[in-house]
Amino acid sequence: MSHSRKTRIVTAPEPGGPEALRIEERTLEPPGEGEVLIEVAAAGVNRPDVFERMGLYPPPKDAPEGLGLEVSGHVLELGKGVEGIRQGDAVVALVAGGGYADIARARAETVLPAPKGISLEHAAGLPETVFTVWTNVFGRAGLKPGERFLVHGGASGIGTTAIQMARAHGAHVTATAGSEGKCRLCSELGADTALNYRTEDWPARVRDAGGADVILDMVGGDYVQKNLSCLNVEGRIVMIAFLKGSRVEVDLMGLMLKRQTITGSTLRARRIEDKRVIAQAVHDRVWPWIEAGRLKPQIDTVFDLDAVAQAHARMDAMAHAGKILLRP
Repeated sequence: MSHSRKTRIVTAPEPGGPEALRIEERTLEPPGEGEVLIEVAAAGVNRPDVFERMGLYPPPKDAPEGLGLEVSGHVLELGKGVEGIRQGDAVVALVAGGGYADIARARAETVLPAPKGISLEHAAGLPETVFTVWTNVFGRAGLKPGERFLVHGGASGIGTTAIQMARAHGAHVTATAGSEGKCRLCSELGADTALNYRTEDWPARVRDAGGADVILDMVGGDYVQKNLSCLNVEGRIVMIAFLKGSRVEVDLMGLMLKRQTITGSTLRARRIEDKRVIAQAVHDRVWPWIEAGRLKPQIDTVFDLDAVAQAHARMDAMAHAGKILLRP
C-alpha cells in the first residue's frame, strides 16, 4: 500500500559556493504513473550539479526538487504501469533531480538493473557518465572501431568513462589531463596516449600522431579552434560543456575544406522517450563491457550526504580523478 515517506534532499536556496548547499527534509508523495521510488545506496556528484548550485543550470519544470542526477539503490515502490521492475531490485537510474537523497524518484524508462561485477555503491557513478558518453560519442559522433578518439578532461568522471568505452569499442584513444598523476590514470584505463595540457602542446602532438576523428570536449573557449586544428577530414567534435566559456571566435574555413562537424547535446532536458532509447542502448551495448570487466567506474572519493559541501569543494578544486559519490 502506498504511503508518504520522509527523505533528506540537498538544495541551494541562494546561488553560491559549496557553503550554499542545504540539507532539508521533505515528505515524498507516492510514485506517480510510470515512476519508481529508489532507496538510495549512493548518488553521483557531477559538474552540472555545481552549475545548478551556482544558479547557472536551472532544472526542468517537472524535475524532482533538489540536486543530483544519478543514483544506485533498491526499488522501494512502483507507480502504476511500471513493467519489468520489481520491488527490491538492485538498480541504477538517471534522474532529473533529487538524487542527493535517502529516497529518489525516477522515471521507469531511465532505470536499469545494476550491472554485475561492481558494487551497488560504485554503480552510482555510471548513469550520468555512461548515458552522456554513449549518446554523444557513439550516437552523435558515430565513433567507429579503428578511429582516433580524443577526450579532454581524461581523469574526470566523463573522461575516465569515455576512455574505457572507446577502448572497448576498438578506437585508438588519446586523452588530455592536468597532471602527471592524472595522465598515468588515463594510460592505466586504456588511453594509448595521455598528454598533460599544462606542459605539452597537445594539438601538435595529436596532429603528429595522425590527428583525431572524434573529439569529446567539455572545455570550450580557445579549445574549439585548437580542436579544429587537429581534427581530421570528416572529423566530428562533440561539445558537452564549456568550462572556458561557450562564446568563441573561430576560423571555420578549415571546417568547410575538411568537411568537419561540430555538434553537441545536453541530457537532462531531453524527452523521456529519448532517454528510454539511450537507456536501452546502454543496457544492450555497455552493460556487457562492464560485466566482462572492460569498463568500471573510477571512484575518487565517497562522502556521507552530510558532507555534501566537502564533496562539492573537491569538485570545485578539480582535485578529483574519477567520480565523487555521496552515501546517504
